[in-house]
Amino acid sequence: MKSLTVVLALLASTALAQSPAAPPKPGPEQKRLGYFVGKWTNESDMKPSPFGPGGKIKGTETCEWSAGGFAIVCRNEGTGAMGDMKGIGVLAYDPDAKAYTYFSVNSMGMVETGRGKVDAGTWTWTSESRMGGKLVKSRFIMKESSPTSYTMRWETLSDTGAATTVMEGTARKSGS
Repeated sequence: MKSLTVVLALLASTALAQSPAAPPKPGPEQKRLGYFVGKWTNESDMKPSPFGPGGKIKGTETCEWSAGGFAIVCRNEGTGAMGDMKGIGVLAYDPDAKAYTYFSVNSMGMVETGRGKVDAGTWTWTSESRMGGKLVKSRFIMKESSPTSYTMRWETLSDTGAATTVMEGTARKSGS
């Protein structure tokens, strides 16, 4: 009888050990991305740069959680000096790199990836892209003004780290 109890105990522990693990759940870093969920209207002033001519830009961006709640998917459209533009972007948190990440592509052919961090409501994203075969380093800074608005500034960075403002603007959430 003792050996039967031991065998049953071993079988039960083996069955428990082989139970499938629960799916992973988003952590606080992923949940922090929730700030961007909703429909945003933005206006900005673009300065002449490697990214195009200067002028006013107006647009909208609709962001929603991806399946599982680990990333935000944003669809945007706007109009500016270079005409109409549409794009898509993905914001996520990479726990291995301990950094936020983004990937975007638009109808002007621009593809961009970057890394970011958030500190006291200020999001800072850095990236490198090629324009006309030349490497361009840039920084995009978003400061949360309230739960429904932020200011933004896009800068190019020289090899010495000096920043030149390319674009400044504001965004307001009009619904979630």
